[in-house]
Amino acid sequence: MNQVWYNRKWAIIVKHTAVWLIMFSLPHLLGPGADNRVPKMPAHEEHAWRMFNIVFYAALIAIFYSNALYFIPRFFRQRRYAEYTGALIGMFLLLFVLRYNFEKFFLPKPSIYLRPLTFVIFFIYLFIISISTAYQMIREQLMMERNLNARENENLKTELSLLRSQVSPHFMFNVLNNMVALARKKSDLLEPSLIKLSSLMRYMLYEADEEKVALHKEIEYLQSYIDLQQQRFFRNVTINVSFAVAENYYEIEPMLLIPFVENAFKHGTGMIMDAQIDINLSTKGRTLYFSVKNKYNNNNSEVKDKTSGIGLANVKRRLNLLYRDGHHLDIDKRDEWFTITLQLNLH
Repeated sequence: MNQVWYNRKWAIIVKHTAVWLIMFSLPHLLGPGADNRVPKMPAHEEHAWRMFNIVFYAALIAIFYSNALYFIPRFFRQRRYAEYTGALIGMFLLLFVLRYNFEKFFLPKPSIYLRPLTFVIFFIYLFIISISTAYQMIREQLMMERNLNARENENLKTELSLLRSQVSPHFMFNVLNNMVALARKKSDLLEPSLIKLSSLMRYMLYEADEEKVALHKEIEYLQSYIDLQQQRFFRNVTINVSFAVAENYYEIEPMLLIPFVENAFKHGTGMIMDAQIDINLSTKGRTLYFSVKNKYNNNNSEVKDKTSGIGLANVKRRLNLLYRDGHHLDIDKRDEWFTITLQLNLH
């Protein structure tokens, strides 16, 4: 995944630089300005003051990043509290020595302009250490959440791949059984059935590994499967199919709908009086409406359930992982009719 621009290294450097410039500019922008009652600073002291500000600000920046990026990870996070405390004391002493040596070397006499910093330098140091620690804590928390999300995404991809891999062999097993039945009957439908099977396998090999596929390709896959089943059962099962999709640019998870259709043919055929399967798919706006309805026989459904539970269980899990609140699945079983209805928010 490409990193967003504001998390790139150059963007981070620009943001940090802007924050430091704003923070160090505030005392000058919000200062009292010129005041005739205050004697004008001598030129050499004004020069020393500017030099002191530059070096002092650079020292504060160094302390900020040393604490955040080195001392907290190396000492505080490793429970080496004594060493961390020593590091904090050491940085404060260096800052204090810097302040006095600068006055000593650049100002022959004590200055009334620099002297007050002696009393506030400690509080400035505490402020820098505080925001440095807060920055690092937030940074570590964001990194932890980012890594956790990355692991969850990898686990999600792994689980989805496993679920999809379980669907394919299960489905192919049933299609091949259909081919065997046609071959035994020496049916003329065997050749067109093999062509349909070739189309199905092409979809499974080249399309099903994608995260999303065009909805019309998924519908073509469903239609090929239904055609194979219709050739197999011929007039023994009444099959009503309606596919009405307004737009062709929608995408869907591959092989998401086939388990419902496959389940209908497993439980809606056999020793069932007036067997009938109704399959309807339509779109309205960005919502897909899908329903599969079939008659079933209570006497033989229990036997079939032993080998057909994988499909529905997997598709439920995939829907929860991929669409979460973006779908609604309803399964109803009453009056010798088994009905599933699915509403899905499309991309």
